[in-house]
Amino acid sequence: MVSQLVSCLSQSSSLFCLSDSRRLILPKTHNRGGLSRFSPGFVSRRLFTVNRKKWRSACIFNSGEESGGEEKLQGGNSEWPILQRWEVPWEWQTVSLTSLACALSFVLTGLTEMAVIPFLGINVEKLSLDEKAEILFLDQGLTTAVVLAVIFTVAKTFEPLPQDILRYDLKQPFNLQKGWLVWSGIGLVGAVGAIALTGVAISFFRTETPERDVDSLMKLLPLIGSSNISTLSLVGITGILAPLLEETVFRGFFMVSLTKWVPTPIAIIISSAAFALAHLTPGEFPQLFILGSVLGLSYAQTRNLITPMIIHGFWNSGVILLLTFLQIQGYDIKELLQAN
Repeated sequence: MVSQLVSCLSQSSSLFCLSDSRRLILPKTHNRGGLSRFSPGFVSRRLFTVNRKKWRSACIFNSGEESGGEEKLQGGNSEWPILQRWEVPWEWQTVSLTSLACALSFVLTGLTEMAVIPFLGINVEKLSLDEKAEILFLDQGLTTAVVLAVIFTVAKTFEPLPQDILRYDLKQPFNLQKGWLVWSGIGLVGAVGAIALTGVAISFFRTETPERDVDSLMKLLPLIGSSNISTLSLVGITGILAPLLEETVFRGFFMVSLTKWVPTPIAIIISSAAFALAHLTPGEFPQLFILGSVLGLSYAQTRNLITPMIIHGFWNSGVILLLTFLQIQGYDIKELLQAN
């Protein structure tokens, strides 16, 4: 068999090797049950793109047109990265049920905490500001862990996943095409500019001042600048845990899943609208939609969740740190927020 494979390769620069029975020798796809069960036919579609490392013993050698799969994995595809779709292994049933499970996990975790805290003898009203900040940090950490556990448990049933799905990669931060640090900076500057222009446009066309929504930032005002512990807790919540949770859910899972049926730009728009609605602050919908669009574009460009996480984290924590600075300088930040 070895000599047959060698002779087969030596006869052409782009061919498929056949066995004695003239059947195509196919590489093993390492299906573990979930892949074929949830997405029939996906095994054959992913034959030439999934898990390159496990193909090295396969008798497939392409040096011409059939090398497109390798070029795509290495970023050599001529198509603009933002327009490329992900190769999603799951179907709409998985998307719907997983999204519902994430929402239920989020709600049930909060309800469970509300029931457990009094049972433990903790009186929230009597807690200091630092203790309240610490409880908020634990609450966000637990919620993040539960929701991410749902997503990664579902994703595990489809292993091996394509390399660009649910990817967190700190390598090559300065790569001009897909560097997470480069595109985080570009995205952050773009988000600031776009949201500022959106605010100007809204104020220009607005005929009357709407009633301001009581958002999460207003609820955090007593904790902002009260102590180092409170500040660190808030930065941990807004700059690390919240971006990790929201970017994994809205960009890493939901937006990626949508590209199975719609082009990537449309998936960015739909996921940005869902991201804005999920914050339950209708008055801030335009700004949140623009922020979600920038986050989606940065993720589509780099295929790395670290990129939108950094933009999201700097946006959130930057606001907290700025308000803390103003508080220390003696400004009434509540009055400033209500005025704006």
